[in-house]
Amino acid sequence: MAALGGTLAGAVLTTQVAGPLLAQDAAKNSSVYEQLDLFGDIFERIRAQYVEEVDAADLIEAAIDGMLTSLDPHSSYLSPKDAADMRVQTRGSFGGLGIEVTQEEGFVRVVSPMDGTPADDAGVESGDYITHVDGEALIGLTLDEAVNMLRGPVGSEIIITVVREGVDEPFDVSIIRDTIKLTAATARSVGNTIVLRVTTFNDQTYANMAEGLAREVESLGGMENVDGFVLDLRNNPGGLLNQAIEVSDAFLESGEIVSTRGRNPSESERVNAEAGDLAEGKPMVVLINGGSASASEIVAGALQDHRRAIVVGTKSFGKGSVQTVMPLASDGAMRLTTARYYTPSGRSIQALGVSPDIVVQQPPRLPEAENEDEDARPQRTEADLRGSLNNDSLTEDEQRQIEEEREAAEEAAKLRDDDFQLSYAVDLIKGLSTIALAQ
Repeated sequence: MAALGGTLAGAVLTTQVAGPLLAQDAAKNSSVYEQLDLFGDIFERIRAQYVEEVDAADLIEAAIDGMLTSLDPHSSYLSPKDAADMRVQTRGSFGGLGIEVTQEEGFVRVVSPMDGTPADDAGVESGDYITHVDGEALIGLTLDEAVNMLRGPVGSEIIITVVREGVDEPFDVSIIRDTIKLTAATARSVGNTIVLRVTTFNDQTYANMAEGLAREVESLGGMENVDGFVLDLRNNPGGLLNQAIEVSDAFLESGEIVSTRGRNPSESERVNAEAGDLAEGKPMVVLINGGSASASEIVAGALQDHRRAIVVGTKSFGKGSVQTVMPLASDGAMRLTTARYYTPSGRSIQALGVSPDIVVQQPPRLPEAENEDEDARPQRTEADLRGSLNNDSLTEDEQRQIEEEREAAEEAAKLRDDDFQLSYAVDLIKGLSTIALAQ
């Protein structure tokens, strides 16, 4: 009887729990089918009754794209042509203006112009809003539709209308479209500091950076003559996740670089650094600004959390999500947000960005007339006074060395007029190097 009672109780309990759940699933499925029927009804009515004949394939593509773009600003449908263009872009050569854009509340916002591209040369800035293309408004268009309006034949002119913070009225910018050939990373020396400029994360990024770093170290006579490194990620819109990981790993000996967490906890991933630091422990500064996004923020966040570098500049863009490109049967593709990424300390950058350790704004340049007036003022010193005493405590070689060091410092100071943030970073490296030598 006891066993029978237990069986009956179990059956009743199962019926009470499973029954409502099955009913809920059936109701959900019924609702989905009803919505699909509604879609089919609307699709057929458009085909039959719209004022002009429409292509069925275009309607379906538009529906798919609308479904994806309703999720977040970074999920989208890629037509076969767009998918082919994207594959070319990751290899580092493509046609266009040279800007990375996103969409905010229906407006097209410039994430960053790419170095040396038509948009950069025309003065387009990170944070600009593009409202019109050749007089046609972009408001109400999807991001893909707006991007298609920005594209065009190489050599053709486009006039964009820009709204910029701090400027009272919208203004037009004329740009000549060109083939965008990007060198993903470059290296140069400022004094004894090596500046690594990374403009995007494509297939070439790590190789370009490592090659440039090695070349500059050799030109300075070896790592012992290097004060430190500046990694310039300003206006870098991001790109390939694996390249961000490689660049971060280049300067870390161990520890986590980044973790990604998707909808399913079992799909979470954690990437750790392997031994080997290309900079051999020398001081590092990472430069970021509001145009530094996605992969750039992964690198800045990893080096900041490990205290491997001081982050200088202004708050980054705040794109902390991972997009997976999934090929489709039509030769198109689907770009879908599949995970969020987190820095080694476990913080998400999404919508918050990376906050610099030292906030340094890039001041507007002074008008040429003001610069000329300032430079024209004579600077008199003790040595200019008639009959002044000579310095008898130094040899001629020591005096020559001091003069050379002074000339190098003055040359570095000229950088402040062109790029104050970079000048600040170079000065910081020199100070850190001096402290390290004293210890």
